[in-house]
Amino acid sequence: MKTKETNELLEKDYFNDLNKIKETIRQNQNKAMVYVNSQMIITYYQIGTIINQRKTWGSKYIERLSNDLKEYGKGYSRANLYEMMRFANEFKPNEISPQLGGQIPQNEITEIIQQPARQIPQNGIIEIRQQLAAQIAKETINEIMPQPATQIPWFTIITIMSKCGSHEEMLYYINETYKNGWSRSMVLNQIAMKSYERSLIKPDTTSIVKSEDLSNELFKDTYVFDFLDKEKIKTEKDLKNQLIDNIIRFLSELGPGFSLVGKEYRLVTPTNEEFYIDLLMYHTKIHAYVVIEVKIGKFKPEHLGQLIFYVNAVNKLERTKEDSDTIGLLICKDADKFVAETTLENSLMKLGISKYKIIEELPEYLEKRLKERKS
Repeated sequence: MKTKETNELLEKDYFNDLNKIKETIRQNQNKAMVYVNSQMIITYYQIGTIINQRKTWGSKYIERLSNDLKEYGKGYSRANLYEMMRFANEFKPNEISPQLGGQIPQNEITEIIQQPARQIPQNGIIEIRQQLAAQIAKETINEIMPQPATQIPWFTIITIMSKCGSHEEMLYYINETYKNGWSRSMVLNQIAMKSYERSLIKPDTTSIVKSEDLSNELFKDTYVFDFLDKEKIKTEKDLKNQLIDNIIRFLSELGPGFSLVGKEYRLVTPTNEEFYIDLLMYHTKIHAYVVIEVKIGKFKPEHLGQLIFYVNAVNKLERTKEDSDTIGLLICKDADKFVAETTLENSLMKLGISKYKIIEELPEYLEKRLKERKS
């Protein structure tokens, strides 16, 4: 009997070990893939830099290079070499990797090391040591805090370069892709929904103050729901149903960290009164509930009273000691800036009022808002 129990324990331990080993392999395979991608992006940047020094040599130079580099794989086609040239033109070395900018050239280090110590002034040795220490620190930082450009796929970078009109816009989409884990198709969707242009408009209808957590990044001035069928939205319930029917795209537009707790979430008071929140979310990064109320019309001050009640109720009925203060967000079709700001004035709660648009309404709205921003 004991032998059987011992064998069962050994078998259980074996499978535990096996699962740990498999997980270790998977994690390190992922790290290896990220590292390989990172080195490939840096290599492409360096190649682009070399080729750009020969711009006057013409297209035959590129053709010959492509042909002579075939032994290294398909990544060195004529088209891809041109993309490497554009990549090196568009970005500064330190925007790609710290190890590309500000290093002491290797030949200088070798020359310094090979010199007899007596030929180097004492202050020179100290300076050299400081420079070498700084270089080592930079390389260490690069390993710990890699630049976003080296952490996303090469063809996503090509897409961003081809679709964006400015250097700032390119950097924005590269950083957001890295931060949010966007796929190439998601990047294209975000570009179509003018994510960069919308990021230039700071939310002016929020009472969230600057804080150390991520709550400042939660609210956008405008959310674009490209999946909405406006002909079928007659009531708030219709809007909620369409948001939930397209929950993945809805969460993607809200931003990273949001997870759905429930639609028409039921709250029961100690006196057995029932209330229903339009959408209750939980934000995994700041560890806080987010109450979302939706309105198909223009914002009215009385809408905020309902939102405040729900936020306070969630704080009392749902929030645990591990959770941060509950946040409230009202999403409406439109909002007058003065009315919204005045309604939120002096509020100590984390509340926001944002607008939603369908994709067809976006260009006109952005043009108006960006003009207001410049004036």
